[in-house]
Amino acid sequence: MTTTDTRETIMKAAQAAVQAKGYNALSFRELAKAVGIKSASIHYHFPTKGDLGAALARRYTDNAVGYFEQLITAPAPVEAIFADYVAVFRAALLNDNRMCLYGIMAAEYGDLPPEVRVAVDAFSAANVDWLVRLLGPRHPTLSDAALRDRALAIFAAIEGAQLVARGRGDITLFDQMIAAYRAAGLMP
Repeated sequence: MTTTDTRETIMKAAQAAVQAKGYNALSFRELAKAVGIKSASIHYHFPTKGDLGAALARRYTDNAVGYFEQLITAPAPVEAIFADYVAVFRAALLNDNRMCLYGIMAAEYGDLPPEVRVAVDAFSAANVDWLVRLLGPRHPTLSDAALRDRALAIFAAIEGAQLVARGRGDITLFDQMIAAYRAAGLMP
């Protein structure tokens, strides 16, 4: 296995572990066991848990931003684009009732090292920025601040719906909450 392959394998296993149990439960020893390498090999790629956490959050954000860019440039109605956006959060629940990496790390924000906090904050900012771009043409009379507030409320509502559905182990609750937000006019 090449160095790049090992790093990618570590990242995938670490992301799955964090999404399932949280950042605080992430252990280099358990991660090494899951990957089939020595703990020292993980430290070679990620000297500290903070380095690994920050790398996970940055990669998660980069992947999301790339996907969101594809969505926003698609020749589709806003409602369809937004449904595809929401489906990303729903997909985590379908994957062994996991959380969005941001959501689970944000829940442990006070315990995160500063470099991980910065990377986690970037995911939230990327989502709000994207939602502003999506919603702006639909709400031309809203001020920039009001549009950003609306985007943040939508992002928080989706993350909250995911958290409640995960806590109850019932994905239909996620669907019900998203439908209720739409009916109330919060979401397209």
